[in-house]
Amino acid sequence: MPQKIVVGFDGSESANRALDFAVDRAKAQGGSVLLVHVLEWSPYSFLTPTELEERHKRRSEELARAQSAIIDPVLSRLGDAGVMVEGAVKYGHIAEVLAASAKDAGANQIVIGRTGHSGMASRLFGSVAGSLAQAAPVPVTIVP
Repeated sequence: MPQKIVVGFDGSESANRALDFAVDRAKAQGGSVLLVHVLEWSPYSFLTPTELEERHKRRSEELARAQSAIIDPVLSRLGDAGVMVEGAVKYGHIAEVLAASAKDAGANQIVIGRTGHSGMASRLFGSVAGSLAQAAPVPVTIVP
């Protein structure tokens, strides 16, 4: 059975190592990779309609910027990798979004790097790896 692997990707060196690991694994097993970049977003229910509209506009701009700056270059680089790679940019809590993405995509595995761009935040609030390992619907591989 071909594997589908979700890779949490933030552009860090660790995330690139995780992506390389996932691509090699998918290639060896005839699988595919879903590259997911998550933008943290806190919904506020107490905003006025005008503020919500402005916030939605900024959100759309951020999604487009992340797609063109982070996902598209990686998809171009992996065009000749010999494995199907798709990309997505989503908003939310990183561990929750990666778990939901794996479930929605019918993935068999999630691969993430051990450290990303949010080193200080993870020390203060807990790591994505720890949260994901507890909440994921599929096995999680953490690449050093």
